[in-house]
Amino acid sequence: MFIQTETTPNPATLKFLPGETVLASGTADFPNAETGGKSPLAQRIFAVEGVTGVFLGRDFVTVTKTEDAPWDHLKPSILGAIMEHFQSGAPAIEGDAQEGAGHAAHDGPDSEIVGQIKELLDTRVRPAVAQDGGDITFHGFDRGIVYLHMQGACAGCPSSTLTLKMGIENLLRHYIPEVVEVRPVA
Repeated sequence: MFIQTETTPNPATLKFLPGETVLASGTADFPNAETGGKSPLAQRIFAVEGVTGVFLGRDFVTVTKTEDAPWDHLKPSILGAIMEHFQSGAPAIEGDAQEGAGHAAHDGPDSEIVGQIKELLDTRVRPAVAQDGGDITFHGFDRGIVYLHMQGACAGCPSSTLTLKMGIENLLRHYIPEVVEVRPVA
């Protein structure tokens, strides 16, 4: 098994590409070891000292580390954990559990606008963000403000504010005049 690695805009995060399907659909975000209980893959990676977050996508695994842990020391152990997982035949997530599989539900007077926002996120934003090892999902819409949840490499990335304001906000405002601002949620 050959696992490729890619850097992300977030220096604390690396993207691992095992060359196999990680999740058949959706994504799963494990921002700390306590949340990784349903995922044998996340549990193996969290066993590596210095790992603080694991994010699973369709064909990639994004790993976030502590500031003081050097990638040169962590990378071989993480590669080993991912390889062991795929050789074990265990699922990435047990049962039907999908953590951050998609957008938050929204119904009400703004449901048409929210539908347009989700469509733009799915077709224009999420594929580009997945290239960098992350995901951005819809969290809410209130009085012209769009709230988005940033996951994987996007969470805590130094350039995420720029991406949010200059990229996503401008895109949404261009296509949907009702949108006045985009804000992240924790």
